[in-house]
Amino acid sequence: MSTTDPDALLGPADIRELAAALGVRPTKQRGQNFVIDANTVRRIVRTAEVKPDDVVVEIGPGLGSLTLGLLEAADRVVAVEIDDVLAGALPATVAARLPDRASRFSLVHSDAMHVQELPGPPPTALVANLPYNVAVPVLLHMLDRFPSIERTLVMVQAEVADRLAAGPGNKVYGVPSVKANWYTEVKRAGSIGRNVFWPAPNVDSGLVSLVRRTSPVATTASRSEVFAVVDAAFAQRRKTLRAALAGWAGSPAAAEAALVAAGVSPQARGESLTVEEFARIAEAKK
Repeated sequence: MSTTDPDALLGPADIRELAAALGVRPTKQRGQNFVIDANTVRRIVRTAEVKPDDVVVEIGPGLGSLTLGLLEAADRVVAVEIDDVLAGALPATVAARLPDRASRFSLVHSDAMHVQELPGPPPTALVANLPYNVAVPVLLHMLDRFPSIERTLVMVQAEVADRLAAGPGNKVYGVPSVKANWYTEVKRAGSIGRNVFWPAPNVDSGLVSLVRRTSPVATTASRSEVFAVVDAAFAQRRKTLRAALAGWAGSPAAAEAALVAAGVSPQARGESLTVEEFARIAEAKK
């Protein structure tokens, strides 16, 4: 591993210079807010506990701020970038700023939602500044597609971070919370101010740590069967589960039978259930 070169990371002037040279204007459509603070990059890498033998996958590397920090700490980095201009420029930025690490960097020019395989050894960690509008679906897709990912640290909108890390009974507990919990143990790992981004977003950001469960949820139901119950329960979250799951089960009576068999009160609401309870309901469907 190379020693940290303080000049390798990108600062505000470097970011603006790179963007100007490429004719890049961050777009709202893709939720682009570039990190311009090297200390924030170091903090993310540290919080992600990136180790020298890690193979890190990064989603939406943008101009490369976080990529460079990850590359200094990990064995390899694979970056997935959808934007044509940014994907074209990133390898040159890596080669110019971390020449001795450039051979350990790979770029996949693709929409992360469609990625089915990655070059090189299986990824062990996922670290990303995720665009606000696609954060949850991208995260769930990557966790499902790449079971070798043991540790994940994502920077997302604070509201999304709260939702992902919420537990049963919390008012923001919902579909993202349960589905993330199917794969991982989730917790909030800090807050990020607006001034470390360009352009500065009009919302705060949060870090979320997701550590792969050492043993999967014990159930004979498949992931898609469990997720179908979760989706139905929260589609009408104010209703009791007997009513909310009527369409899923075929009738209110069938929903009640499945709930009773699973040991869950038909009068309960989705926001009070753990992922294990959702799995029991999926199993109990006749």
